[in-house]
Amino acid sequence: MSKINLLAIVGPTGTGKSDLGLHLAEQIISRGGKAEIVNSDSMQFYRGMDIGTAKLSIEERRGIKHHMIDVLEIRDESTAAEYQQQVRPIIEGLQARGVTPILVGGSMLYIAAALNTFEFPERDAELRQQLEIELELLGSHAMHKRIAQLDPLAASRIDPENGRRVVRALEILLLTGEPFAAALPDETESWQPVLEIGLNSERAHLVDRLAARVERMWQQGLVAEAEGLIAEGIREGKTSSRAIGYLQALAQLDGEITEEDAIAQTVQLTQRYARRQMSWFRRDERINWLDYQDPAMSAKAVELIAANAPHLLGE
Repeated sequence: MSKINLLAIVGPTGTGKSDLGLHLAEQIISRGGKAEIVNSDSMQFYRGMDIGTAKLSIEERRGIKHHMIDVLEIRDESTAAEYQQQVRPIIEGLQARGVTPILVGGSMLYIAAALNTFEFPERDAELRQQLEIELELLGSHAMHKRIAQLDPLAASRIDPENGRRVVRALEILLLTGEPFAAALPDETESWQPVLEIGLNSERAHLVDRLAARVERMWQQGLVAEAEGLIAEGIREGKTSSRAIGYLQALAQLDGEITEEDAIAQTVQLTQRYARRQMSWFRRDERINWLDYQDPAMSAKAVELIAANAPHLLGE
């Protein structure tokens, strides 16, 4: 069996993945090794989107190098296929230098793209443009119903509100003539050996924790941050414009909703997103789950490394 030289910290939003990633990197470094963080949160790719993505500041990174953060402009589109092409050379480059890559994040498709043996179907620009026009005319829910007719399993896994995913699913269905569900990285055949650690806890606690987190983002200045990104093109960004929190902050700025409603909507959408994340991650039998409320959680994570990849700790 090949040695494990890749770690991944996954799970729902707001569970402390970034902190655990830093802790594990420091543990490896303190024992004579080298480790760096590789981001897999798709919204942290964007420069200027800091508060609403809970992006660690330079100081908060505690001297640990981070990759795939602040690599895109607000108007740029982000796709899991492109991420796969970018992140795998980074991972292999770190490993070639004796550095342990620690993949950290909760963007489901992006994590699967990095970790799983999976090839994305090609794109068709003309068909994509046609489908995007239909999206504008018909709306994502109507197009989602079309997916449900063609591929019920895929429809059950795609949020009807996510127009971009809906369009991509229809593009694959029409291009390949095969179910989109078959193209989803549902399988967990690893691209290379990996130790996955997942963070979660009882649902009621996470619900409250996420609500407090959203309140804190508003207090820290999310609305002002969103306002500053208007000139950068956040309203036009295919990916960034859909970021939970920013969309609501912009609606508040436009006078469409009150601050109270903006916060309430963001809380609701964040909690719904966390449920979808858990539904996705539960299918991955490689994940070793830890309770983020457990005082011994960090120590248990180190124990998992010691048991599965002791060479990373100099053992």
